[in-house]
Amino acid sequence: MNLRDTFETLTTPRVNGWNRSGVRAAESSILDVLQLRHDELVRRAPGEFTPFAVRFPNGEGRTYGSGAATSSIDVVNDAGRAALATLDDLAITEAYMNGDVDFGGDLLELLKYRPLLRDRRVLRYLWATYLRAAVLGQVRADIKGIGSHYDIDAEFFELWLDKDIRSYSHGFFERDDEAIEKGMVRKFQYAIDACGLKPGDRVLDIGGGWGSFLQYAGEQGLHVTSVTISDSSHRYMTNLIAQKGLHHCSAHKVHLFEFDTQDRFDGIVNLGVTEHLPNYRATLRQYANLLKPGRRVYLDAYSGDRFAMGSVVTKWVFEGNTSPLHLPTYLKEVAHTDFEVALLQDDTHNYYLTCKKWAENLDAVSEEIGRRWSPALHRRFRLYLYGCARAFLDGLLGAHRMILQHRPSLRTSRTRWGWRLSV
Repeated sequence: MNLRDTFETLTTPRVNGWNRSGVRAAESSILDVLQLRHDELVRRAPGEFTPFAVRFPNGEGRTYGSGAATSSIDVVNDAGRAALATLDDLAITEAYMNGDVDFGGDLLELLKYRPLLRDRRVLRYLWATYLRAAVLGQVRADIKGIGSHYDIDAEFFELWLDKDIRSYSHGFFERDDEAIEKGMVRKFQYAIDACGLKPGDRVLDIGGGWGSFLQYAGEQGLHVTSVTISDSSHRYMTNLIAQKGLHHCSAHKVHLFEFDTQDRFDGIVNLGVTEHLPNYRATLRQYANLLKPGRRVYLDAYSGDRFAMGSVVTKWVFEGNTSPLHLPTYLKEVAHTDFEVALLQDDTHNYYLTCKKWAENLDAVSEEIGRRWSPALHRRFRLYLYGCARAFLDGLLGAHRMILQHRPSLRTSRTRWGWRLSV
């Protein structure tokens, strides 16, 4: 019998009411198991953890670590107690979203203890990330999953993204305390310069989001074509083009793999969409189809183990096939194309700062989000953003920017009758 089963047995209602001694026994068991896991975790990484507390509604609780707790897990009711008893990441996250458990104090520090929890849903992860695309096809699977994240009301994102261009990709910062708006503008200008773009050039923007690159580059005279598979994103960008008079730009609701044009582009910009395009070979092939010979692709992404996404992310953040950029595999695929890597740079700290600044912006408007949508939506994105920041800090995720230079060359290919040279 596991800890949750024990709790449910001990707290089954009796004729004369609840078995309160059973509740105390279950709580004590939870605290003891957490103590064992805490001590083992701290032994593996001494001196890197701040104390946290677990508190139950009846006053029972414990502080883990020496000194005053900087954060806490506060159980609100029986549902929260049952969720904590599972020591399961997804169950406790959902209890937090529902208000059955609260996280007090410094959430960024509390999330360092996430390895205390388990997440054993291998088949669910493989289905959400890879098998669904294999069964349904890449395009259909992506379209089916996109609404779980991007079809939330755009006004929700506007509340906590930067106020200038609403960028939903990481910024480039010169100082940790620099305003997020400056970091975003610097990053967008970097992408334009990296591709050598000038007014009048045609540039493809993959995954247009809330029209940030479309607006920023379009106002500089670039002819931006943004593609998205999100209804909400496409509607937003279409309205933005009309409102800003960016009639030399366009937005298309189409998957990158199905997008076609007779006129190739002077540059391609991919701001954080590589994580949703795990078929690197097909993606690079499409870049080559759409780009003028000799031109450049700029891309950035969070990076790491291709199988690093937990159940919270695949269920509540990105239901589709999201996986970190796996550099060894990606670079291997690049080597088989006419692209070469002109630049590869670590951006982990920039991504950490971006997620932390987004999370702080989100917390500043928590009451408005709760009033206009729900407290659960605030808690869902709060855990997501601080969780990402923690992962970057702890090295569980990285981030990179990359410039791909197209180098047309003579290549050999084998025909039915022998070898031939082709450009």
